[in-house]
Amino acid sequence: MAFLFLVTIFHHSNNNMKFNTIQVYITLFVLNALSFHFYAQNKVSLNSSDIVWKLKPQAELGKDSLKIAAADYSDKDWVKAVVPGTVFNSYVVSGLEKDPNFGDNIYQVDKSKYDRSFCYRSEFSVPENFTKEIIWLNFEGINREGDIYLNGKKLATLSGMMQRGKFDVTKLVHRKAKNVLTILVSIPKQPLNNYGSPTYISSAGWDWMPYVPGLNSGITDDVFLSNTDKVTIADPWVHTNLSTNARADLDVKVDLKNSSTQNQEGVLTGVIMPGNITFSKKISLDANAVTSVKLSKEQFPELSIQNPKLWWPNGYGDPNLYTCQFTFKIGDVVSDSQKITFGIKKYTYDTEGGVLHISINRKRVFLKGGNWGMSEYMLRCRGEEYDLKVKLHKEMNYNIIRNWLGSTTDVEFYQACDKYGIMVWDDFWLNANPNLPLDIHVFNSNVIEKIKRVRNHASIAIWCGNNEGLPQPPLNGWIAENIKTFDNNDRYYQPCSNTGNLSGSGLWGNKDPRFYFTKYPEPYVGTGDGPSWGLRSEIGTAVFPNMESFKKIIPEKDWWPRNDMWDKHFFGQKAFNASPDNYDKSITERYGKPNNLEEYTKKAQLLNIETNKAMYEGWLDHMWEDASGIMIWMSQSSYPSMVWQTYDYYYDLTGAYWGVKSACEPMHIQWSPVNNSVKVINTTGTDFKNLTAEATVYNLDGKSVAKFSQNAVVDSYSNTATESFVIPFYSNQKDLAFQKNVIASSTEGGNTKDITDGDSNTRWASKSTDDEWIYVDLENEYIINRVVLNWENAYGKEYKIQISTDAKNWTDVSTIKDGKQGLQNISFDETKGRYVRMLGIKRGSGWGYSLYDFKVFGAETNTDTSSLSPVHFIRLKLKDAQNKILSENFYWRGSNMKDFTDLNKLPKANVNVSSKVVKQNGKYIIKSKISSPLGIAFGIQIQAVNEKSGTQILPAIVSDSYFTLLKGESKEVTIEFEESALKNGEKPVIKAIPYNK
Repeated sequence: MAFLFLVTIFHHSNNNMKFNTIQVYITLFVLNALSFHFYAQNKVSLNSSDIVWKLKPQAELGKDSLKIAAADYSDKDWVKAVVPGTVFNSYVVSGLEKDPNFGDNIYQVDKSKYDRSFCYRSEFSVPENFTKEIIWLNFEGINREGDIYLNGKKLATLSGMMQRGKFDVTKLVHRKAKNVLTILVSIPKQPLNNYGSPTYISSAGWDWMPYVPGLNSGITDDVFLSNTDKVTIADPWVHTNLSTNARADLDVKVDLKNSSTQNQEGVLTGVIMPGNITFSKKISLDANAVTSVKLSKEQFPELSIQNPKLWWPNGYGDPNLYTCQFTFKIGDVVSDSQKITFGIKKYTYDTEGGVLHISINRKRVFLKGGNWGMSEYMLRCRGEEYDLKVKLHKEMNYNIIRNWLGSTTDVEFYQACDKYGIMVWDDFWLNANPNLPLDIHVFNSNVIEKIKRVRNHASIAIWCGNNEGLPQPPLNGWIAENIKTFDNNDRYYQPCSNTGNLSGSGLWGNKDPRFYFTKYPEPYVGTGDGPSWGLRSEIGTAVFPNMESFKKIIPEKDWWPRNDMWDKHFFGQKAFNASPDNYDKSITERYGKPNNLEEYTKKAQLLNIETNKAMYEGWLDHMWEDASGIMIWMSQSSYPSMVWQTYDYYYDLTGAYWGVKSACEPMHIQWSPVNNSVKVINTTGTDFKNLTAEATVYNLDGKSVAKFSQNAVVDSYSNTATESFVIPFYSNQKDLAFQKNVIASSTEGGNTKDITDGDSNTRWASKSTDDEWIYVDLENEYIINRVVLNWENAYGKEYKIQISTDAKNWTDVSTIKDGKQGLQNISFDETKGRYVRMLGIKRGSGWGYSLYDFKVFGAETNTDTSSLSPVHFIRLKLKDAQNKILSENFYWRGSNMKDFTDLNKLPKANVNVSSKVVKQNGKYIIKSKISSPLGIAFGIQIQAVNEKSGTQILPAIVSDSYFTLLKGESKEVTIEFEESALKNGEKPVIKAIPYNK
């Protein structure tokens, strides 16, 4: 190995006419040191990058099933397998199935070919340096069940994709000859939900991914050999107690397994870094037994750490991490060693006001994050790709990811979350249906395995039992007891994902941005705890990709117009919850009907920005009153689709990504489209004094409209939303109906004026018939955009809000078809009128209609907005005391809040791009200056492309995109991507593409 590397260096040096003998010797020394370090771990991988794996359907083995354990068996007609991976993916990689991402290929696969048992086979040699007494064969996960054989001898059956296996194969392996390893893998039992659990439940298809042939069965996690002496270390755990943020007391728990037939005595040593904190203890172990060792500060004062480096979520501080190297020695011989990573932190929780709040290190954290359906729909996400995915979440300023249905199982996911300060809401494998798994004991053992495997990760913040349902007895109690026993109740257990101090799940379709600011954004399913922003575990919208990604998955003949092939990628009835029809309608209403695919994708990105930004800003606008967090469905893409994503399957950053990144920045300035207030949002651990908040309004010609400009000096304290000012688009936003006259079709209880008296204890009630109405006379004409109704238990199930100038001719401004009791906040387009009516269509009870309050909001009709163009821009800036910009935000607003079609009349823009390209640490880093010398360049999309091929370079980390420059303005953008993305001689070019190109 060292020799090969030397030759490579020598050859490379000669080509460059440089040769440095000292460099070569240094390289040899480093390489040998690395080799020693590798082998010193006494671990060797058996994944398919290290040895050859093959697979074949069990049904096709026939008489060969008796021969496959022989070393001279010919497996030429077997399919080469990807391990870790799935059966179906192995056939895809081998070219035996068409690309499942493209068109409807995956829908055409013969499922019966894969929905059956398969046999895996590989051969390996025992490394010569395995000189210790015991050789172990280790499995980290098989989906869903695996019978494991070594050299024809059955070792065990692993059941459930989280179940680990560690087998003493010392007496079975051949030291001087090849060893044959075979695994018979059985698919999960159907229905997966929840009968086949624990497994990857969505593998049977969902409203965002197709049915995966073989149900993602296979050897889905690592396989490796290890070599130890008589005593091994199992599941070491460093539990942190934070009595104050200035001192951490550590409890260390380790299981030691003595595999010999004699009692043993040895020394357990731990070294914690940073700090070089060392502890050791002599321990006596019984023969053939497991001994649990517990160490604390009472025994080892050094386990009390003064001024520890705490682990903080993204935005609240640095995600500091520690390591602990455990070693067990018998005499002078190292029997086994393990290294773990952990963070010093303390999670606490409260449910004040019926809303779940999370605090860490005594600081409340406002949750900003998203759901992961799966890491990838065929389990093809591996290793460093997790670092990329989680880094993109950090770049979006997220601080939490929900591991939906526990569908992401790889350790690299948790490692990346630890590294980037992303908390994890971690589900188990149950979904809604009130049924039990086939084997509840297998389920329970997998729960315990999962907790033990990931509990050292600082990022775990919440355990959740069931998606949109309660775990059926006895599982709910078992899960809670497991968390108490194996995680010390350090993390909160939430039995159901959308009830119990949560505000439900959904809606999942595109809504007017004002919906998210309006009390309250209703969920689709879930909470019985009353309406609230609260903590919403799922909410989302369809998110259409950019044109480049669309063309990668849809055949050219199906590009335009929308058709059934789009539905194969979940823009249609398959993803009905995403309301793609409404998404289409919103594009047309807001930006004009698209005439081709390019127009559609371009306008879709503006809609993506608007909606996704508004979801977070709506919740942040009500931070702690009563909002505590929001997680969108979904924040990443498991399958190449057109719904529920921020970056897409190919890592192209859609408008949704940029809307989220803006809204979630730790120090943020934002505008409410409902009341035009401008707030400073501080989701950091720091107080800021003497900040300057500024708002400037520009017309489509790029000129500012001075009368609407505002500024204020504000103090922004940690975890607050502070109003700075209101942009005076309207002269007032008070309740226009207060103490005004009311007329009703009938009155059976109370008085009509009880609904405008400002007293929520008095009410009006109609006769017990559906066709009843009540209206308020505002006495003057106003521009009206919102109504608040406070219903008694006798509520309107279906009704209309209507406006009139004469109380004779009524205009429908909103139709409610799923009314509820309590407060209903109804926003609509600005409409001029004097009379506002609730027209009942269908009652929600056997009684009449009964209202406590009827409030109307709007503005005086004499508000002077004549100086505004029909579409105009709002630019917000937040500066610190040294005039440094902390946050900048940009909106487009219409006099009709749903009509931005005048953006299509912007003059064509030409932007200039100047770039500096450097290579650094295996990456390209490009710094580009984008300028607009002649006029407005609206919604500039930034792309790095291959100069030679013109194709987009992905993945790439981009600092900004879809921004707007006024005449003479410029912006600096940084783009970073792996050097391997380009071949020799290829160069990157930065493209800046305005909406009005």
